[in-house]
Amino acid sequence: MKCLKIAGLVIALVAPAVPAGAGESVNLILNWTPTADHSPFYYAKAQGWYEKAGIDLNIETGKGSGVSSLKVGSGGSPFGIADLATMLVARSKGADVVALMSIYANTGQTFYWLKSYGVNGPKEFSGHKIGNPPGDASRVMWPAFAQAAGIAADSVTFVNVGPTAKIAALKSHTVDIISDFYNEHDLKVIEFGSDLGYINWKDIGLNPYGNSLIVNGAFLEKNPKLVEDFVKVTQRAYAACVADVAPCLKALLDQVSGLDKENQERQWERIKFLMTDDFTTTKALGWIDGERMKKDYELVQTYLGMEKPFDVQTAYTTKMLDPAIKMDASKVKK
Repeated sequence: MKCLKIAGLVIALVAPAVPAGAGESVNLILNWTPTADHSPFYYAKAQGWYEKAGIDLNIETGKGSGVSSLKVGSGGSPFGIADLATMLVARSKGADVVALMSIYANTGQTFYWLKSYGVNGPKEFSGHKIGNPPGDASRVMWPAFAQAAGIAADSVTFVNVGPTAKIAALKSHTVDIISDFYNEHDLKVIEFGSDLGYINWKDIGLNPYGNSLIVNGAFLEKNPKLVEDFVKVTQRAYAACVADVAPCLKALLDQVSGLDKENQERQWERIKFLMTDDFTTTKALGWIDGERMKKDYELVQTYLGMEKPFDVQTAYTTKMLDPAIKMDASKVKK
């Protein structure tokens, strides 16, 4: 018995102490590997803002909006980042997922190609190879783009290319076209110069909401206060990074290796453009407009079909947003 008491004492002494006010462990799965658009999460975490709200945040690298939507929708992660149209597709397949806050009020989806490969626009995509990852939102939503461009959805071949290998794949002519977010635009301009061709989906009449903060529906119902606190801290973080991105990128670079500071700075300038619309500047930073969501739902329903139709109003909420925090359009370079 004495030995057992001594052993218990030893365990108690070496066991890590748990702070009295330790927050609830919460996971956030990103849409892809961390870059500038995710820096507000790292900044708020480094500043202790989530911790003060009772949240012990873990940030998980993602593998596409389709993957993050399904993981959040199945309860595998309470929070995630996903392209909203892709999230709607997942919800129609039974994923229990709700959008809380738009990060990209404008779509970041963009196709890039080299003119020297004989491609001068989307009508010439037919017969060419497009490189992107299997879970990429642009691949999920490809039928909508093909319809808008006036080409057959099955007229292209998709090649699996990882997020960091897209430029190399295009340069080596492993593929003819790549999809990527507009915030990565400058890297292509630097690499390919005047040979670069591109089109943002908005330019072809498709502007669904882009990357957004999403939550598991059951988790939201069970933990409304925690979710509200998470959203408001996140809003505050994005507003702070719009005002001054330097400390936000420092927080990101301190935690994520392999990122180039200057490239992330260029990305952030593009991201501020994507964050800005009439609603995020007047209603609240991250605002999701009901009429636009109806159009996004119709877009998905028309081109992809809904496995199980649902009321789109149940797929998002703006109740968690702080209307006092708005997007500062004066910080966006024209």
